[in-house]
Amino acid sequence: MRIRRALALGATLTVLAVSLPAAMAFSEDGADDCKNVTNGGSQSDPQCFWMAPTPQDALDIVRFWAKDDGAKLKEATEYPVGWIDCTVEACSSDGEGDGQAHDDGDPAPEGYQDDDSPPTCTTAGETCSVTPEEIAAAAQTPAGQAIAAAAASNMRVWVDSELLDDYKAGGAAFATAVRKIGALAAQPGVVGIRFTSQLGYNGGVKTPEEMSAFVTAAAAALHQVAPGKKLGVHTVVPVFGCGASDLCTAEMTKKYPLLTPENIEPLLTNGSVDQLALDSGLLRGSYSTWKITPQQAQSNQWGKVKTLAWDTLAQIAAEDAGLAGKNASPLTAEQAATAAQERIAAPLKDGAATVNLWTRWQDGTGATYRVMGAGLASTPAWEQLDKLEPLQRRLTTMFNPASPEVGIAQDVKKLSEVFSQVYVTE
Repeated sequence: MRIRRALALGATLTVLAVSLPAAMAFSEDGADDCKNVTNGGSQSDPQCFWMAPTPQDALDIVRFWAKDDGAKLKEATEYPVGWIDCTVEACSSDGEGDGQAHDDGDPAPEGYQDDDSPPTCTTAGETCSVTPEEIAAAAQTPAGQAIAAAAASNMRVWVDSELLDDYKAGGAAFATAVRKIGALAAQPGVVGIRFTSQLGYNGGVKTPEEMSAFVTAAAAALHQVAPGKKLGVHTVVPVFGCGASDLCTAEMTKKYPLLTPENIEPLLTNGSVDQLALDSGLLRGSYSTWKITPQQAQSNQWGKVKTLAWDTLAQIAAEDAGLAGKNASPLTAEQAATAAQERIAAPLKDGAATVNLWTRWQDGTGATYRVMGAGLASTPAWEQLDKLEPLQRRLTTMFNPASPEVGIAQDVKKLSEVFSQVYVTE
């Protein structure tokens, strides 16, 4: 059990526990509800989280560590932490600052100078800030129009892009792509930039060093051209679904050597990534060899995120395309309610900050997959999403303005009925 004091957390857990439709609701405060082990008198009281979702999971964890006379415990080492306690060990005085804590409104340290000059660019000969003319031109593009429509509908907006190909093409192509993204990111309503998807999965990078170099360079360039915007990446960590299965972990590590926690975590600790989206595609059937159900794999994944405390390093989101179907979602009302429970409510309850749902896309053959029907027609799956009002602040989706269903304004307006955040493809 992990205790965390958080003012708003109690309200969030209440929403997850009691505000879902009846067909998919979690039980209210039962005898096994962990907050009953604290006084729970107000939202400012300590709130607790079970590291294992069920008593059976907890028993399995105990058995895992206890087997073979505690061999795993004897092999275990302390997990490295990313901070130094200067009250118990000497700390270096090197680096920025004057070594003192300062609050807002305090006088500036002696010798401080406010330098408004542009930052030094990473690529020689390039400017690292976009011009007003570039920003105005970006507003007229389909992506710019979609961003404006989303902002008008009170949606948070991320620019969705793919910088890896431009990075590999060389400095000039990379700088041009970064400036294009920066002009879009300067539009009102944009809060962040997702600069790569399927990182380490699609073969674009071959080694951990190459992956780290790309992410570091992209983040540095984007921080210059779009200061203040959050940065995100999308990938998957296959071993997370394995839980306590050593055979599964060994096989997934062998099959996906780049996508290990040891290779992904440094991206979260070096200041490059503010949001990490974990894809759920592999969770649906890829673990059956080890008798791990999709629901167990998903629970294993979020349990591992908590165990490694990744949620303290970045915002960790779930990403799912499973509600859509070719032409339209084929789910009945009952199936849609079950899918919403498993694909939305469960990951949010287990620790995902948001759930990003793909509601419309085209595959390599040109076939269109939708949650809604053609022309934004309603389906049972869409109606189910419309019922999730308590959770809609945590629901996000993708939108490609290059191929709208009806029109950019109409499509975005419809999406805003369910989603509070949208990734606009540039």
